[in-house]
Amino acid sequence: MRNIFLIVLFLIVFMSCKTGGYVAEKLNNTSFQSIQIDTLFQDKMSIRAILIDANKVWYAADESRFGFYDLEKDKKNENRIENDSLKFEFRSIAQTSSAVFILNVSNPALLYRISKDGSEIKLVYQENHEKVFYDSMQFWNDKEGIAIGDPISDCLSILITRDGGNSWNKIPSSKLPKVTDGEAAFAASNANIVTKGDKAWVVSGGKKARVFYSPDKGKTWEVYDTPIVQGKTMTGIFTADFYDFKKGFVAGGNYEVPEQNSGNKASTTNGGKTWKLITENQGFGYASCVQYVPNSNGTGLVSVGASGLYYSSDSGNSWKQLSADSSLFTIRFMDENTAIAAGKNKMIRLNFKK
Repeated sequence: MRNIFLIVLFLIVFMSCKTGGYVAEKLNNTSFQSIQIDTLFQDKMSIRAILIDANKVWYAADESRFGFYDLEKDKKNENRIENDSLKFEFRSIAQTSSAVFILNVSNPALLYRISKDGSEIKLVYQENHEKVFYDSMQFWNDKEGIAIGDPISDCLSILITRDGGNSWNKIPSSKLPKVTDGEAAFAASNANIVTKGDKAWVVSGGKKARVFYSPDKGKTWEVYDTPIVQGKTMTGIFTADFYDFKKGFVAGGNYEVPEQNSGNKASTTNGGKTWKLITENQGFGYASCVQYVPNSNGTGLVSVGASGLYYSSDSGNSWKQLSADSSLFTIRFMDENTAIAAGKNKMIRLNFKK
């Protein structure tokens, strides 16, 4: 009987080792080794906000421009918000199933609803103030969305819609956490808001680098500190992403010292309550956008910024440079092997190769 038990135990351990080896091998096989780059279009423009809409890539840009690139037709469709005296810089973009929304960064803050069928461009929110500066925008669902901007008084500027983007209301400062003097946000890549389920994470920089968290679509808020470099105007968190409700990653650094690769990367495994610096003095320097690779169980990450495009297959514990192109500002995945990136004067498609 004892011998039978030992044989069974041996088989269990053997199969476990084989299974574990297979899983490890499978994970290793998903590691990207290189990228193939296809230039979708080149133009004299700055693009910091993109979104994927089936076979279209919508973008918001400078010089009052917005539009989409049709991947099936291999064609750019561009439009402008006409104004005789003002040139708008759109750095925020978001979508519902029927419309795309773009938001101008500075005074006047103008938020437009654009029907995906091209039938209407409508101004749905306007704010005039010398300090107004909006940074990013996202939706939780087809009815509820959020936009965030720098403080005008003692809190971040936060807009909420509950009717599909037809109207937007600013949350009163009495209902929001206070910011430190000199704390703000960065309109680097439309990536300092993350929404999942009912939750939202908003990241800040400047004199403080913190995470503002709402569990209930902007109705209540908590604030968590991070160890990301902070204290100067152009330091802090420039970008964030969450793989699920627990695993998250923030990046940024010092925009004025772009090669600095310490104090610029941190991860969380508890939904943003606590953060740990990662890969100190290794990997990329200043980053404007970081994104998780889909279907990677939170192990795959890609960043773009001053150091080029970097990839991690182990949750950010090590990084490899896949491109030295420092002109990319923002990136979004279409699937686990394909992403779209944009920045200075171009939009490209990236095919990640194993």
